Amino acid sequence: MKTRSRLTVLAWVILATYSFDAPASLFSEEVVPWNSRATRANWWRATRDYNTKYHPWKPPESRQAWERAAEQLRERILISQGLWPLPERTALQPVVHGKTDCGDYTIEKVFFTSRPGVYVTGNLYRPQGGSGKKPGVLSPHGHWADGRFYDAGEKQAEAQREAGAESHLAAARSPIQARMVHLARMGCVVFHYDMIGNADNTFLHHTADFTTPADALWLLESMGLQTWNSWRALDFLAGLDDVDPERIVMTGASGGGTQTFMLSALDERVKIAVPAVMVSTDMQGGCICENAPYLRIDTNNVAIAALFAPRPLGLIGANDWTLRIATRGLPELRQIYGYYDQADLVQAWVHPEFGHNYNEVSRRYMYQWFADKLSLEGAETVERDFERKTAAELTVFNEEHPRPTDALKAADLRQAWIEAGQRTLEAWATQEAADDYERTVSAASRVLLGGPIPEASDLLVSRLGPEESGSQQENAAAYLVSRRDDGHTVPVLVRQPANPTGKGVFWFSREGLARADSSEPQSRADIEALLAEGSVLVTADIYATGLNRPGGEQPLPSVNSRYYGYTHGYNLPLISEQVRDIRSVVVGLRQELDLREIVLIGTGEMGAPVLLAQSSLSPSVTETVVELPRGLNDVRELDDPLFLPGASKYGGLGGLAGLHPVPRIAIHLAPAAVQHELRQLTLRGKEVRFVDAPVRFARETTE
Repeated sequence: MKTRSRLTVLAWVILATYSFDAPASLFSEEVVPWNSRATRANWWRATRDYNTKYHPWKPPESRQAWERAAEQLRERILISQGLWPLPERTALQPVVHGKTDCGDYTIEKVFFTSRPGVYVTGNLYRPQGGSGKKPGVLSPHGHWADGRFYDAGEKQAEAQREAGAESHLAAARSPIQARMVHLARMGCVVFHYDMIGNADNTFLHHTADFTTPADALWLLESMGLQTWNSWRALDFLAGLDDVDPERIVMTGASGGGTQTFMLSALDERVKIAVPAVMVSTDMQGGCICENAPYLRIDTNNVAIAALFAPRPLGLIGANDWTLRIATRGLPELRQIYGYYDQADLVQAWVHPEFGHNYNEVSRRYMYQWFADKLSLEGAETVERDFERKTAAELTVFNEEHPRPTDALKAADLRQAWIEAGQRTLEAWATQEAADDYERTVSAASRVLLGGPIPEASDLLVSRLGPEESGSQQENAAAYLVSRRDDGHTVPVLVRQPANPTGKGVFWFSREGLARADSSEPQSRADIEALLAEGSVLVTADIYATGLNRPGGEQPLPSVNSRYYGYTHGYNLPLISEQVRDIRSVVVGLRQELDLREIVLIGTGEMGAPVLLAQSSLSPSVTETVVELPRGLNDVRELDDPLFLPGASKYGGLGGLAGLHPVPRIAIHLAPAAVQHELRQLTLRGKEVRFVDAPVRFARETTE
């Protein structure tokens, strides 16, 4: 077997490199071969990003398992958007003006604030006549030129009519307007709002404003700002006097489709949804406004759409990345809906003769779906012609209602966002906010650091062979610690003392296994002192160290320089992978080595991941000793090994490491700025001390 041969080679490499005899190997077929870092060629290359062609998802196998996963996925979405905890719902202060009578419907102009200095702009379409409250439709436009003002032009419009995509010239020129007009004619109140950077909402750029490491650290995301605008647009629509808040639906296409299934997953006020040409297992969204760090790690758009279950969900596909939705996506959704005995409440309609679109052929399915599910008796689902409005007629700003002067530009919004975050951190430093800190940061930590602490049953420990090393004082053995879910594997070297006391020292450094075989005098003296006192010494090649890094001069994978979310929306940051590996090694070998007491040590670059990993490892881990010349808040480059999106928002190293810290923590070489970043840890830790000197094993573990 190919994997077995690779493991055999790995065993020889570990043992031979560090002066051992031939190994007595133990193997298990339970290691997932294609993801084992130490055995798979090119393991270090990102396996997914926004350009990946196929993103499969396997639904949980029961309703109970799904509902647990669904709660975690909603938290992941909110965290990725920078919306955990949710911002304050400040007053909208809506301005509605400029009503235009179009016969059987009216159009009004709307703008309001989603948060201080951030505006939502759009048009409100209302049916004429009728009595009582009406269904409300929330509708973002998506990625068409000029958004709400989109005009295909005469040539393109004629081509659409000839292709059978549109019946009327006005709709062919503006299929987006056609949707709003016909939904109003069906008896619905429709709010058609701008995505950021489009039409009237040009206070901020659609994609370019928030892509720096500083934005990442505070999770100030273009997608998150847009999602919050959509959420406040829902607040506005639901609060209108003539709208029935129990009959609100949502539809949009392309980027508007992304906003549709994202908001619908988060807010149960949306009762029916039709996201068009976006939900699929293929490309997940190519725009910065559709991506965010952590959003799609181990998941995809189909899973996010499944959060809408069991409410009625209609999907529209075309000859684009949604072409195969009926066979790759719909079956998984029906499995989830089936847990509620509602498999017929999710449907997909695909027209492969059309490219990316929300044309009349596609819109008819949406009209019929809404008519059926809203019980709109007598509503027409076939469009009629209408008078297309120009951008000048639709724009919400004029001399009487000028563009707001308090609208924030990117730099001002960034400052306001960070200041609000800092106020939250200050509040968390008080005893009154302890529960809020615990709830908020616990969920954030699970997302940022790659999941909860693993159970021993989640891991597979393979002993590759204990052999005499030649020393009178120690035996040594090589191990592989693998995660059962994805097969990611960490090579480990364990050195046993002649008289073990049940104490283990887990030493993590950039050199990994090689450090434990160091000929450097101080290192040898420290190692010999540890073994002499009866401590087991454990070293490992965690992610990006030793055997778990590219060979030769090859660099580690780069973060997408245009936008970090294109990489970290699908893959954990390097430091998070290291934290996962450290926790796996500790939990996996704790029982294997029968250790009663564990000390974690992180030197050099490994100080930060070790400090993050120790959180919640008590009582097994009793002490942590790290070197911290830099903190997470110091990061200024996307490829910095300490780059962790969201770190500053949740208190930096101190905030994330302060969740259930181990009893004793010693922090070496930390400058004043890093000590300040560790405030939450010093407040919550039982014993946290700072040492202005490098770590020395013997001294630190024998005091």
